[in-house]
Amino acid sequence: MSMTPKEYLSPEEYLFRERTAEYRSEFFRGETFAMAGASANHNLIVSNCIQALGLQLKKNPCRVYPSDLKLRIEATGLYTYPDLSVVCGEPKLETDARDVLLNPVVLVEVLSDSTEGYDRGKKFQHYRTIPSLMHYVLIAQDRYSIECFSRRDDDTWLLSDCCYDLGGSLDLSIIDCQLSAADVYDKVVFEPAS
Repeated sequence: MSMTPKEYLSPEEYLFRERTAEYRSEFFRGETFAMAGASANHNLIVSNCIQALGLQLKKNPCRVYPSDLKLRIEATGLYTYPDLSVVCGEPKLETDARDVLLNPVVLVEVLSDSTEGYDRGKKFQHYRTIPSLMHYVLIAQDRYSIECFSRRDDDTWLLSDCCYDLGGSLDLSIIDCQLSAADVYDKVVFEPAS
């Protein structure tokens, strides 16, 4: 019995393929990993966050990017697609295609059953190596829960959570913005527990 060897790609090969692919993939150490589609709640939460932060950053030198902009973590080589990225000042982009971000100050991930462990664990390990990153926000899509890891001056991370209902808000001090649970969960309908 013969086994098909794994195909390993260079970052350049990955980027070339990714730009014409029908679906998105993460890339790490020569391998690609297909990304699952997102639910209606997931997409609505991302849209709500983009709208809420975009309005607050209107007269600010920061920009909000949705999940179609790739991120490369320079220290580890991971290419991924955060649900939302915020950059202040000039975005540092890796390629001539200007589609790979290197310097986010805020990253947001909306959690699902299939991604929560990865987003909290290995992915956060990668994200922590980004020198510019100051806030990492995790938002549940099946309940009211917003958590934020904030980098402190001693390069440790402090966890704060803002809500278990619609009354809370999260302070993103590096961009001088508030992310309220009411804005994040506007029009989101949770499925009944089974």
